[in-house]
Parts: sequence; structure tokens; C-alpha cells
Amino acid sequence: MARAQGARAQMALAFETTYGTPPVGGFTKMPFTSTSLGAEQPLLNSELLGYGRDPLAPIKDAVTADGDVVVPLDAEAFGFWLKAAFGDPITTGTGPWTHEFQSGSWTLPSMSIETGMPEVPRYAMYSGCVLDQITWQMQRSGLLTATARLVAQGETVGTTTSAGTPAALELQRFGHFNGAITRNGSALGNVVSADITYANNLDRIETIRSDGRIDGADPSIAALTGSIEVRFADQTLVTQAINGDPCELEFAYVLPSGESFTFSVHAVYLPRPRIEISGPQGVQATFDWQAARDSVVGRMCTATLVNDVETY
Repeated sequence: MARAQGARAQMALAFETTYGTPPVGGFTKMPFTSTSLGAEQPLLNSELLGYGRDPLAPIKDAVTADGDVVVPLDAEAFGFWLKAAFGDPITTGTGPWTHEFQSGSWTLPSMSIETGMPEVPRYAMYSGCVLDQITWQMQRSGLLTATARLVAQGETVGTTTSAGTPAALELQRFGHFNGAITRNGSALGNVVSADITYANNLDRIETIRSDGRIDGADPSIAALTGSIEVRFADQTLVTQAINGDPCELEFAYVLPSGESFTFSVHAVYLPRPRIEISGPQGVQATFDWQAARDSVVGRMCTATLVNDVETY
């Protein structure tokens, strides 16, 4: 008897034309590290009295379909997650192409994502997937991955794939070694680590339906937050925090072959941190920053991906 193994798991993704309706084709094979995407339906305990000490049978509650997908930051496949987070990009160039994703869109595309375990076999299609949050961390070493949190409408399980033969992408991963951080156009030194979290803060439309699914997931006020841990070597960031002025932070990755990913946060506000001396080692400070809409640029952030993919 075959047993399911994560090493043989597969994931395919396609954007939907109609929310909650998987397309008949156009799926792309997606690299991923792990996923908790799934549907669950809890049971409600019976509250009825008068039938003795043994409880009556439970009843089913509403269906909840959501979860996280951990994916690599790479030059091609990561563009699908950026489109899910921000909407359609503005694409320029003739190869390589430059895809510019801008925050502030009122509508977000929905996706159908199929996860497959061929040895069982079990193929689960999650339709109506909308990206709620994406987060990643910059540090000195280790594997560079991002976590995408999704809200789905429902799950359909079958014994054969519904994604056909998904298109394959060339995997070109970014690494922490390829990363750099700038502040107002100048390199920001003494950074130990940085966290970036962009959230669409989805509002689930939980109407009454016979299938127990949601009607949709609408984006509300977005949030872009994070933290920067630095070795305390100068007063630049502390002075900015005290004055309450914004700055522009840019988190960038560039491969030797020319592909790049740049995430520009146009108006970053820093809190005044507590500067602690905890021992003889170097002093570090953590700034839990928040971003807001920049009045000059007209948006909060811009994600730019340069690669050989013509269109998303």
C-alpha cells in the first residue's frame, strides 16, 4: 500500500476568471516548501437534555478553507504570489521584462490551487483562494522563503488531477547573500535582520449558503509592517524616530544573471526604541516600523520583479 510523502507532493496554480470556479487549463507548477492549506468542518456538540448522560450525535458546522504556503523567493514563480497580493502588474521591456506591482488596488485576483499526493492518490483543488498576507525575513544566512497566507472558498477532492499538465518554470532562487537594504537611496549599514509583512486584511463574506462556504473575501485597509534589528552604531534611525519623519526603505535581491526583486516601501515611520545594554557584547536596537501611503508617489509600496517571464 502506497503511503503519502511530502517529497512527492505537487502544487499547481492558476488565476480564476470567475471567483470560486477553477479554470479548465492554464495551470503552472509551483515550487513550495510546505503548506497547511486545507478545509475543515468542525462538529458541534449536542446541547439537548433529557436523553440520559450519553450525548446525542453532533452536527456539522460551517466549512473553513484557508492555510499558509511557504514558497521560495525566486525570479519567476514569486511573481504569481506578488500578483495575488497586489493585483495585475505594469509590465515593460522586451525581455527581460520588468513587472511592477503597486499597492492600493481595490480588487484582488482569486486563484485555484491544487495540491496532489499521487501515491494515494489524492488531488485537492482549492478554489477561490485570495492572498491575505505575505511575509518574509532578511538575514545573513539560511534559506530565503516567504509565507503566503490564503483564504479559500472551498475544497474539492478527487483521485485524478484537474490541473492537466501544468507549465513548468525555471527555478532561480534568491538567497540572503543577494540581499541589500537601502534608506533614502543610501545603503543602510549595521542591519542584523529585517522582517517584512504585507497584509490585505481580508473580510470574509460569511453569508448563509447550503454548502457552508463563504461568498468571497474582500480586501480592506492594507497594512505593511515589519522590524529592523540593527547594531547600535549611530543616531540616524533614532533621530528619525524622535522627529517623526518618514523615510523610504528598499529591500532588494539581485542575481548575477541579472534577475532582481526590489520591494520599495515609500513612507516608513519608526517608533522610538528602547536602547538596552544587556552585557559586554554589542548593543542592538529593534525598530518595529509601520508604512503608510506616500503623498508624492501616491501609494504605500512598489514591488518590482525583473525576469524572463513575459506576462503574469
